[in-house]
Amino acid sequence: MKEDTYFEAVHKIITAGHMITDSINRLLKSSGSTEPQYNVLQILSIKKDEALTVDQIQDGMVQRNSNVSRIVDKLLANGLVTRIECAENRRKKDIKITKEGLEYLKELNLVVEYYHSPMMEKLEKKELESLKFLISKLTSD
Repeated sequence: MKEDTYFEAVHKIITAGHMITDSINRLLKSSGSTEPQYNVLQILSIKKDEALTVDQIQDGMVQRNSNVSRIVDKLLANGLVTRIECAENRRKKDIKITKEGLEYLKELNLVVEYYHSPMMEKLEKKELESLKFLISKLTSD
């Protein structure tokens, strides 16, 4: 029955997602970070020459319920980001990754890539493209 197969597939997607997230969380924790902090640094690194608002960062978060303001406070305390008063709206703050933040992110990326390497080797490029397509198909409107 198609319905049974659908729910089995969704269960496998959820199980795999949790397995990967839990493993990444453990690895990042041993490196002094968390998955949400890593996610914020990744988002900021994409726009390294631009500052982003907390709302813009929130929009790119994997875990939408993350408290981005609190995460930014921790990253700020560690010198990994800067917070600048927004020119257009003094109540808003713009966040930018620092040189130290980019260097730290490089270190974290090595840890994450090391974890993913064995799984990447199990799939051919065509299989990865199919996986991306099918997941996009499930999650699009």
